[in-house]
Amino acid sequence: MPGLIGKKIGMTSVFSADGKNIPCTVIEVGPCEVTQVKTVETDGYNALQLGFGEQKEKHLNQPEKGHFAKAGVAPKRHLAEFKGFDGEYKLGDSITVEMFSESDFVDIVGTSKGKGYQGVVKRHGFGGVGQSTHGQHNRLRAPGSVGACSYPAKVFKGMRMAGQMGNERVTVQNLQVLKVIPEHNLLMIKGSIPGSKGSIVLVEK
Repeated sequence: MPGLIGKKIGMTSVFSADGKNIPCTVIEVGPCEVTQVKTVETDGYNALQLGFGEQKEKHLNQPEKGHFAKAGVAPKRHLAEFKGFDGEYKLGDSITVEMFSESDFVDIVGTSKGKGYQGVVKRHGFGGVGQSTHGQHNRLRAPGSVGACSYPAKVFKGMRMAGQMGNERVTVQNLQVLKVIPEHNLLMIKGSIPGSKGSIVLVEK
């Protein structure tokens, strides 16, 4: 799907025409420059590699320097591939937030906030077992039984347990574009998106 790379700015709210207060997320989207054009003849598929965010040249290795020099663009901090762009694009072309319009529906891909090692109540929504009486004192947030006894005598794979929570790639689909502000490269999306402020996201049509 065609899309652009953006940065999450934060959340706010807007009022609709009928007076409803709608929470929304503000994303700085683009401008993204074409750093590579992939075709069926050379790569086996059609796609555009886009770059976003400035990067100092001293932080690049030699292959990266050559890659950006061939494209004729300044070094970029973030790169991503998108398929499905209509029209002809060449190296160095700039694609802005104006490719989106109000009432469009987009998918947002980002990295969720890392929560560290969490128990089953926070991680999976368990209710906890037992009561705070009948002699027990440390089982309120425990998961309870995780397997059977003599048969099958094992814990099945995929059992919901405590562990690392968050910090994973998340896609939220069908979010509505409330407003496009091209002069500031801003996109206002209805609802929330994964990630913290300042995190990089992909906005796909």
